[in-house]
Amino acid sequence: ELRKLLAMMGGCFRTLLWSFVLCFLLMTLWACIAVEIIHPLVQILVSQGEWPDCRHCPAAFSSVLRADMTIFQTVVAGDSWGKMATPIMEAYPWTAIIFVGVLLTLVFGVLNLVVAVVVDSSAEIRETDMQNAARELDFEEVHEKAALLRIFARIDEDNSGSVSYPELERAASSMQEFRHWLRVLDVDDCDLHQLFKILDRDDSGEVDSHEFIEALYR
Repeated sequence: ELRKLLAMMGGCFRTLLWSFVLCFLLMTLWACIAVEIIHPLVQILVSQGEWPDCRHCPAAFSSVLRADMTIFQTVVAGDSWGKMATPIMEAYPWTAIIFVGVLLTLVFGVLNLVVAVVVDSSAEIRETDMQNAARELDFEEVHEKAALLRIFARIDEDNSGSVSYPELERAASSMQEFRHWLRVLDVDDCDLHQLFKILDRDDSGEVDSHEFIEALYR
């Protein structure tokens, strides 16, 4: 599972990189707007005694870089929303357009879009990764054949290395694991004799482990 996760992360790296660039560009665009519109309002509020205990708040939107950091902290990270945005919107309600716009475009827009694109890219990579698919099939084959070999060993009551029809019949009625396997194959008690004929490809009257495993696995 860890190998699959790392492979998916590696395949989605370029998608994540461009998503980060898009998110940064949009955040910077909103930061430019905030510097021109929000920063003068912040200065007015500071002169009125707002944020007396916050030395970073007066300069939160003083430059594009600081505005980027403030928007990321407030909107994307969800930290200090009430500390910066709420006092500004209470004093100037129309500024909610800017803050809500940032929230909608970045959180509900870009970030959700990024998640959708990453999931789609992961699914596409999984479908086209034939080597990994073949490796998974090989692993499943080994696992299922090992399970069938364990079932065969339990059915072979006399440890002769082969299974007769009476042994198969008794296992079908008493061995739960074998019954589950027959259920998957849609084989009931009426079809059991026909199944034995299919397993006994050399008409010897007994089924060896190779015949049993290859027939039931397919």
